[in-house]
Amino acid sequence: MGLHDPSSSSGGRSFFGGFWSAALRRKAIGIATDSVAGHGGGLVRHLGLFELILLGIGASIGAGIFVVTGTVARDAGPGVTISFALAGAACVLNALCYAELSSRFPAVVGGAYLYTYAAFNELMAFLVFTQLMLDYHIGAASIARSLASYFVSLLELLPFLKGHFPSWIGHGGIEFFGGIVSINILAPILLILLTVILCYGVKESSAANSFMTATKVVIVIVVIFAGAFEVDVSNWSPFAPNGFKAVITGATVVFFSYVGFDAVANSAEESKKPQRDLPIGILASLFVCAVLYIGVCLVITGMVPYKFLGEDAPLAEAFTAKGLKVVSVLISIGAVAGLATTLLVGLYSRLYLGLSRDGLLPSVFSKVHPLRHTPIHSQVWVGLVAGIMAGLFNVHQLSHILSVGTLGYADPPGFSCPGVPIVPVLSIFINIFLFAQLHEEAWYRFVIVSLISVGVYAIYGQYHANPVSSEHSVVYQGVPSEAA
Repeated sequence: MGLHDPSSSSGGRSFFGGFWSAALRRKAIGIATDSVAGHGGGLVRHLGLFELILLGIGASIGAGIFVVTGTVARDAGPGVTISFALAGAACVLNALCYAELSSRFPAVVGGAYLYTYAAFNELMAFLVFTQLMLDYHIGAASIARSLASYFVSLLELLPFLKGHFPSWIGHGGIEFFGGIVSINILAPILLILLTVILCYGVKESSAANSFMTATKVVIVIVVIFAGAFEVDVSNWSPFAPNGFKAVITGATVVFFSYVGFDAVANSAEESKKPQRDLPIGILASLFVCAVLYIGVCLVITGMVPYKFLGEDAPLAEAFTAKGLKVVSVLISIGAVAGLATTLLVGLYSRLYLGLSRDGLLPSVFSKVHPLRHTPIHSQVWVGLVAGIMAGLFNVHQLSHILSVGTLGYADPPGFSCPGVPIVPVLSIFINIFLFAQLHEEAWYRFVIVSLISVGVYAIYGQYHANPVSSEHSVVYQGVPSEAA
């Protein structure tokens, strides 16, 4: 007793030395080849440019317009329009960087995680993954809650069903612990149904997404034109009732409404011509989303005083208040289709596939079904996590802890970001500024998740990661020929 054990001290130094050595590893970057990577029952390239654009739009339009607009407008007032514009401007800068990076690394799934792994180090890439995937899970749960509300509203248009749905099925939920927990049954059920569609196959889920997204965009355009005739400009005054601070805070909340462009980058391994189509898909989907968001915000805050906008279904309630029941019904139909497409992309599990290939997650997440060509285990896991959150928390609680992970972060062939280094530096500055405006709950979530992530990496990731020898670590491998 009382004797110093040199092996214990040596073991401690060895652990920390090994930890930092592993944490600072970077993913090997190979040279592009003309052959398609042989993943052995891997993903199939089914997505063209049009499908990629609709994928990005489908991931974005719905969450912001049909869910968060009412929540943010309660604090920002009509200034929610500026919130969406600021978030859109920040996303344009991010998207330019994303577009170049997706052009540089077009062959393998990974998105922001892959870019960070190649540019910085393994630990930072793992932290990016955990924050971003939690955003996808929370975003999917938030949208599922609102989808449940809109779905019940649609059913209640039938006279014999009106008023027969308890709150725990559709609207709101049964609250516990001062409203922190809000039980809802329908939202997890809807998530299960969409998870089954995604497990069935990328071609089928892409077709469903394309149809519902096109329907959603047409309905949003109709809403903008119909609502423009009902605008009362006096409702825009005061434009920012709680000051510019509330507008900036609103921008951090609605930032996740543009997160669809990340889903486009994550579909690299399923794109027919990734080096050409990914940058165009990212920028085009973002532009369409920004125009539609700003148009809808101007219309609904001009139609109804911001204080009276509903939290779960603000668009439908705004038109109902004006007596435009037909448009309200159309909105409910569009919202159900729109939120469903957003959920389809929000449940996209390709990041888990990328990390599992690199050894940072158990190999079960990288298993791809030989017939369906989908990572079913990853897909079921994503649906399960989102379903639990959707069943326990309401839109307000979820939106406040969401956007911290989305505020993420740039000549080879393909798209090149203009204005380097000004655009990337400006993008980083704006992201940091928005990051500083986040709700207290988002900060708690960021710190807690980061600490847990480091722990998981220290216990599992550093010992199983293999950034060099894996066939998937050659970033440029498998780029298909882009000849016409």
